[in-house]
Amino acid sequence: MNHLAPSLNPIRPDAPEEIPVIDLADFLAGKPGAREATAAALRHALEEVGFYFITGHGVDQATVDAAFDAAKRFHAQALDDKLRLKINQHNIGYLPVRGSVTRHSKINPDNKPNVNEAFFVKRDLAADHHDVLAGLPFRGMNQWPDGLPGFREAVLDYAGAMERLGLSLLPLYATALELPADFFDGRFAPPMYTLRMSHYPQQEGSNENEFGLAPHSDTSFMTLLAQNKVPGLSIRLPNGRWVDAPALEGSFLVNGGDMLRRWTNERFLATPHRVVNRSGQERYAIPFFFDCAYTTRMECLPSCTGPENPPRYEAISYPDYMQWYRNLNYGGQAPEAPKGRDGVQLSAG
Repeated sequence: MNHLAPSLNPIRPDAPEEIPVIDLADFLAGKPGAREATAAALRHALEEVGFYFITGHGVDQATVDAAFDAAKRFHAQALDDKLRLKINQHNIGYLPVRGSVTRHSKINPDNKPNVNEAFFVKRDLAADHHDVLAGLPFRGMNQWPDGLPGFREAVLDYAGAMERLGLSLLPLYATALELPADFFDGRFAPPMYTLRMSHYPQQEGSNENEFGLAPHSDTSFMTLLAQNKVPGLSIRLPNGRWVDAPALEGSFLVNGGDMLRRWTNERFLATPHRVVNRSGQERYAIPFFFDCAYTTRMECLPSCTGPENPPRYEAISYPDYMQWYRNLNYGGQAPEAPKGRDGVQLSAG
């Protein structure tokens, strides 16, 4: 980055240890040269770390706060009320505590069921939407709780803000990959997404192989995580060292998932991470998983392959990929699918 003028360098000098902080303000304002400078910072983050913070993103903090409040209100309900919305074949609805297991990986074998509960929301489709009527997988209607005034509105406001933020970052990803700035536009028209509203109860003791969320890499193209002040998230750096993710107030922590790693032929990382809540407090998280359009067929990107670097994965569609993931994490026996170079199995959140 030494060739860049200091005013266009989007990497903050006070970045938390190991995780870059990228300021989007100049890029979003359309300043000359800012897209290229910010894309260079993004390329470094995703090739070397797999995680980065963004500031200057323009998302209203009140929208974020309302989403955290909605998560707390949902999980404060009686269990029977939540179980009426139990997660379905579209990966929409409520997943109870210890309702999923992160399957075996080279990083941590023999994981116990995850000590968290979660409520999953996707794009809000109407009953007469053609995809709903056709019964397409992962295109079902959201399940909404009764008796929580304003809940649906707060959740959809947040999802809309995250969708707009994700779309605004696509030119940076394209530029970072030496592709035209509009390369991903049609491939994310419209994007698929999942909002996971998670609650991590306090974990007592140190039960072996028991986590709030066991070591995993996300399935997403990118994951946008709003910051909260209750610790628990740790990241496994490419050198194998685990570091606790700091909470940078007002920022989003962004990471690449396996969809991005696969699409870039493993050029960009899907860095493993885990959650353990020993904070003495209840912990809530609202990760937003941002993906390509439903009909997009993900083939190895042209800038990520060559005569000495053939594609590592076959082309695949979004529903085929996500069907494998759902079976792996929420079903019984699951078919095998390619793992990344670190052998980590996948999880959404």
